[in-house]
Amino acid sequence: MNIYTHILKSKKEGKKSFALLIDPDKQDKNQLITIIEKAKNANTDYFFVGGSLLTNDSLDSCLATLKENSNIPVVLFPGNAMQVNDKADGILFLSLISGRNAEMLIGKQVITAPILKQSSLEVLPTGYILIDSGKPTTVSYMSNTTPIPADKNAVAACTAMAGEMLGLKLIFMDGGSGAQNPISEKMITSVSRSIDTPLIIGGGIRSGEKAAANCKAGADIIVVGNAIEKDENLISEIANAIHNS
Repeated sequence: MNIYTHILKSKKEGKKSFALLIDPDKQDKNQLITIIEKAKNANTDYFFVGGSLLTNDSLDSCLATLKENSNIPVVLFPGNAMQVNDKADGILFLSLISGRNAEMLIGKQVITAPILKQSSLEVLPTGYILIDSGKPTTVSYMSNTTPIPADKNAVAACTAMAGEMLGLKLIFMDGGSGAQNPISEKMITSVSRSIDTPLIIGGGIRSGEKAAANCKAGADIIVVGNAIEKDENLISEIANAIHNS
């Protein structure tokens, strides 16, 4: 079963999923293996791998370690057109539909498309919506875009609807890496009720309680990275909260 089919099946069955975000720059191999073991024990559904900036040329070795030590599907969450690697199982082919920077809407995708066409990666067309999290984030700076204000639920919902109507298969609302404030449950509910497409939520989720609340609000997949970098024991807490939602 491919990744997208599995996501759709889980959504149809009302099962919520947990994606553990791995930044290749932030762990050495031993740390990564420890995280992998905890992820397996917690029945983590996906590894998302990437970052807005990768400065250590460690993507390839990170992916190799993940694939050698786990059967959990590995999905690239690329911060730029260079973050493509066949060692992963799939890639979120992102279009930053909340911004007005043409390079992030279609320009970078044109550069990457022929590479992906020749790769073995499962391509997952994804509408990426950046939500204001209370402070500037790396992704807002690097993408040169303004996030949707945190209280503009209708703008987020209409943006998601447009992405779905354009044929994007997933919608990913994100506060960005190191988000100060998580996306509100009201906004998640507003967007979830406006689309049939699976909804991914990330940014500022630091507890199982918040993860569960997001699931109840309408999220299908919860993505957590920064909080787990600070406390690996949160993997089990957050995974259990999501899977029991």
